[in-house]
Amino acid sequence: MMSQEAFKKSVFELAEMLGVKPKEVHIRRMKRKLASCSSRGRLTFDVSLLGKRKEVRYEVILHELLHLRYPNHGKMFNLLLKAYLKKSLNGSEAGD
Repeated sequence: MMSQEAFKKSVFELAEMLGVKPKEVHIRRMKRKLASCSSRGRLTFDVSLLGKRKEVRYEVILHELLHLRYPNHGKMFNLLLKAYLKKSLNGSEAGD
């Protein structure tokens, strides 16, 4: 299981690579979601993510960070998400 500190570090490292800056990153128990992004830049992740495979963590972190640039699931959001996921499958990003 990944530590909360290591998880937050990976969030900020990926954020820097994407050119976005989350205001806050929180990890807590969530009832219905794995993560959320507020309009004020606060990212919240479910504690269960700490025990998931790194590929799952990477996808969830990436998804929420992209919401800082594109708040909805529109065309640009989906294009960027797919592009970064494809890049990670090719071994460029790990999301340790």
